[in-house]
Amino acid sequence: MGVMKEFKEFAMRGSVVDLAVGVVIGGAFGKIVTSLVNDIIMPPIGYLTGGIDFAEMKYVIEPADEANGIAEVAIMYGNFINVIIQFLIIAFCIFLVIKGINSLKRKEEEVPAAPPEPSKEEVLLTEIRDLLKSK
Repeated sequence: MGVMKEFKEFAMRGSVVDLAVGVVIGGAFGKIVTSLVNDIIMPPIGYLTGGIDFAEMKYVIEPADEANGIAEVAIMYGNFINVIIQFLIIAFCIFLVIKGINSLKRKEEEVPAAPPEPSKEEVLLTEIRDLLKSK
């Protein structure tokens, strides 16, 4: 039972739970970026390049032979281009998020701490000094 207790303590740490949430959100964000690249960015690029669909671009090493049941062997470099574009978009979005977080941290650091209140002895000495000045 000791191992189960240790595992529970490990799994319930805040950082592990935060990491799990980050992974789930990252997976969903990846789907959004994939859709953005495939459905919004790549069609205009394909239009500008004369109707080229990057996802279908490939270098055929051995063509398919349906009569003999041989599948096509090809290097799908167009899909690789799409994945690189997706990576660049994700990296840029993460850069913007980190930049925003860092700017918020800088603002928090710039706020000066309030000066500490004087101790009771200092307050008493100040009152005595003021009384002596007034006499």
